[in-house]
Amino acid sequence: MGNIYTLKVYPAGMSRTVYRTIRISGNETLDALCGVIIASFDFIDADLYEFCMDNRMYSDCCFQSDPEDGEPSTRIKLERLHLIKGQNFSLHYDFGDDWMFTIHVQKVEEETKKQSPVILKAKGEIEQYASWDDWDEDDEDWEE
Repeated sequence: MGNIYTLKVYPAGMSRTVYRTIRISGNETLDALCGVIIASFDFIDADLYEFCMDNRMYSDCCFQSDPEDGEPSTRIKLERLHLIKGQNFSLHYDFGDDWMFTIHVQKVEEETKKQSPVILKAKGEIEQYASWDDWDEDDEDWEE
């Protein structure tokens, strides 16, 4: 049937304070994984993204959500990536704000029955965008 993966996902540099543990089938795509990650952090899913297999933005080892000229696509199934326990790769989300999520493969197990992606553990919170309540209108040149 394939593998099922347990992944620890955290914003770069926050592995102890903010993270999600996700279980996802190898039959799911990188697009599905991105959707689960973005939803688990309560982000708005409306931006371009790439999965960086070498943890570097815009490298040759990336799968892109909007590929050009035959570049690798995020429509690939996780199973085809041959992920191994202990491996790290990254989700680069929102090319303007450059959110980087590290993805650590904690477990690779044989999938015995079809399962939907699930959040096993959630710790900490982050904000995708600064709160509008924190803006000081005096800092903006709204009036002349």
